Amino acid sequence: MQNKFDIKNFLLDLLFPRFCFGCHQEGSYLCEDCRAILEISQYQYCLCYKPIRVIRGGKCSTCASKKLNGIYSAVSYRNKLVQALIKNFKYEPFVKELAKPLAQLMTDHFQLLDTMPDFSGFALVAIPLEKKKMRKRGFNQAEEIAKELSLFLNLPLLKNVLIKTKETVSQTELSEFNRLENIKGVFQCPNPEIVQDKKILLIDDVYTTGATMNEAARILKEAGAKQVWGVTVARG
Repeated sequence: MQNKFDIKNFLLDLLFPRFCFGCHQEGSYLCEDCRAILEISQYQYCLCYKPIRVIRGGKCSTCASKKLNGIYSAVSYRNKLVQALIKNFKYEPFVKELAKPLAQLMTDHFQLLDTMPDFSGFALVAIPLEKKKMRKRGFNQAEEIAKELSLFLNLPLLKNVLIKTKETVSQTELSEFNRLENIKGVFQCPNPEIVQDKKILLIDDVYTTGATMNEAARILKEAGAKQVWGVTVARG
């Protein structure tokens, strides 16, 4: 006998069928064929996209002053299919269900690395969304991805850790310098005891210049976090 969850999904699929954003085949938002042709990164990167394995000591002089310890990103945002998935996720029509296939790209990335990272003792924190955007979208895209990764990695997702206190212009419209100025001082950590002495995986959808993640990492480290590693689906 089907449970209520299965019946609900069946009715949703019947009334609102899903089509792949790549090939438009019915059945899912990212079919297995289109997922298979995406180029998933096999490397961990420093903050300026040099594979860590080619950097002596695992630290690049360009990003040594940044607050993030490093970045994990699954795919390039230059890929048109990746762009379509993320844009339909975080902009209208706000397809919340895209969180799962996007998180799967991240889990594919972890599994393709030479050695699966040891995340024991880590916790997940999502980049927060300002209240106005949250009301319009109905969900925080970074938190939805974080929920899926929390299940895969069997790690806790910490809530009420970071809040965004100011509205900002979309980072996509700004130069690198203006991104840094735009995001400066917009995050707060109202409950620092939650991250005290913890190792954090900081989750977002896209890493471009790193301005947002580095600012969030700065606040987390000032609150007492030991390490902060960025985790994004795509890199700009």
